[in-house]
Amino acid sequence: MVLISIVAIALLMVFLFSGENFDLLRSLFLEEHTDEELRDKLAAFGVRGYLTIALLSMLQVVITVLPAEPVQVLAGLTFGFPIGLACCAVGVLLGHTVIYLLYRFYGERMRAYFVKSLHLDFEKAATSKKLVLFVLLLYFLPAIPYGMICFFAASAGMKYPRYIAVTTLGAIPSICIGVGLGHMAMTASWILSVCVFAVLVVLLIVLAFHRERIFRKINAYLDRPPYSSKTVVRPYSVHKLSFAYVVSRIVLFLRGVRVRYINETGGKVEGPAIVLCNHGSFIDFVYAGSLLRRSAPHFIVARLYFYQRIVGRLLRAVGCFPKSMFAADIESARNCLRVLRSGGVLAMMPEARLSTVGRFEDMQSGTFAFLKTCGVPVYTVCISGDYLADPKWGHGLRRGSYVEARLSLLMDGKTATEATPAQIESCVTERLRYDELAWLAAHPDVHYRSRTLAEGLENILSLCPKCKQKYTIKTKRRAVYCQTCGKLAEMNDRYAFDPDAPFANFADWYEWQMEDMRARVAQPDFSLTSPVEYCLPSIGGRGMLRTAGRGVCTLDATGLHYEGTLDGEHTRIDFPMKEIYRLLFGAGEDFEIYRGTTIHYFRPDERRAAVDFYMASMLLSDQYHADNA
Repeated sequence: MVLISIVAIALLMVFLFSGENFDLLRSLFLEEHTDEELRDKLAAFGVRGYLTIALLSMLQVVITVLPAEPVQVLAGLTFGFPIGLACCAVGVLLGHTVIYLLYRFYGERMRAYFVKSLHLDFEKAATSKKLVLFVLLLYFLPAIPYGMICFFAASAGMKYPRYIAVTTLGAIPSICIGVGLGHMAMTASWILSVCVFAVLVVLLIVLAFHRERIFRKINAYLDRPPYSSKTVVRPYSVHKLSFAYVVSRIVLFLRGVRVRYINETGGKVEGPAIVLCNHGSFIDFVYAGSLLRRSAPHFIVARLYFYQRIVGRLLRAVGCFPKSMFAADIESARNCLRVLRSGGVLAMMPEARLSTVGRFEDMQSGTFAFLKTCGVPVYTVCISGDYLADPKWGHGLRRGSYVEARLSLLMDGKTATEATPAQIESCVTERLRYDELAWLAAHPDVHYRSRTLAEGLENILSLCPKCKQKYTIKTKRRAVYCQTCGKLAEMNDRYAFDPDAPFANFADWYEWQMEDMRARVAQPDFSLTSPVEYCLPSIGGRGMLRTAGRGVCTLDATGLHYEGTLDGEHTRIDFPMKEIYRLLFGAGEDFEIYRGTTIHYFRPDERRAAVDFYMASMLLSDQYHADNA
């Protein structure tokens, strides 16, 4: 590849300095012809004219003192935009190849020639994961010749295919501007051409004036540590949450969801204070945040969402901070105390996961000791109808939904300090306990208009009540089927099954399924095993997760065990039962567990098995902690 490039460049150089081409080159720089005369002469050359423009473009890359704009404008004047752009791009590509070859042969001896005007930390830039971004950015800075940028890219160790793709792509915008100006001068008003040229000149002057400042910002960016989910919570403006409130009301209205907000405190919550919310739906933060928006609350959010850089920054902007659910998290504890000591409002959802069937499940006992220790007023936001509007297993919001969100005082600071953790637990549980289907029975006017009301139920109903087979449940629209037994139930617009169904509703079906799992867990040799895809937090905040390996997960009385690959190497990871309170799970997606600030995310090959791992972990954990109380 390199030898062929050398031969081709040598032949083109011979062509450039032969016969009439040499006269053309002299006339370009000595101004012996007007632009119109040069255009006519080049147009008469045909293919030889194209090659001349390409060779001139190549020379302005290699010989950095030669300006690129005259050649590009001339190409636009002579051949128009498409052909002129192609000629200049080919020439630039050849010039970039020459620079790459020169670096290969002469290496560091070229550094003083090429990089003397680039005030960048080349060592850090060359080893940065954003090397391509830096190379592309240099092309937008004024008075930096293409050759200098190419040398930097070559010296950073780029392979030729990547090098030529990045450098040529970076040069294309400026080539388009130069060729476009030439083409515009011939096809449009000269006044328009002058105005566009003047704007570009002003822009270049402004960039040149701030050139050193731009270099300082780039170097500061290079010194910045890599993205992390770790967060130090800071105060924020209430206007941000008010804007989100307005947007959420519009979205909910358009999706056919009616919401009634009830504030029994008579005003905003004054900090320091703690607000506890029940958690039936993914968008409960919308309902609670709407009631608390004037208090600028700080919500605790699952750390998973902070692994993605953009999502994490948006959450931080409205005062949220991460928590590793059901795991020791010193960072989160410090942020909680930081909020309260600064007189802020701390908002949390102590269930720490979405309800599976719209019924209150449980809370970790440490929550009640925390409330006693803080000794600040405790409020509650009790939300009803949220689960039915957007169930954990469902596919989006249901039209016709009605949601009530009620803010009220639970206990003042003195009461919280004087009460025992057991008394606080009784008080909190009584206030936050809910049963969505029982609530729906008390609201006979609520009807859900979704045609696909039952779809997704197979992700929490894993056992057929007739044939007792696993993972045979299917749903379509409002019907529930077993692949072996046929149709089992039809759901009406109030989440109830028809009279011929095995159960009155999906919640009763799930409870029966839980009892079956309880009997299985009681067996001394019980275990759940599944092939899984193993995921870890993404690197650099590009996404939430990355695939780290494949293996087999086993859950038994001793804990959760993964054996398989991790980044190409065989490994075994054990999570003893003392570390497990509950395995979190996504319906039909995954089960997961945190250790420190890292989530271990497992996607079973049979995605519907995720709910079984959740149910079994709950029963095994309760048994373990009862035995070791």
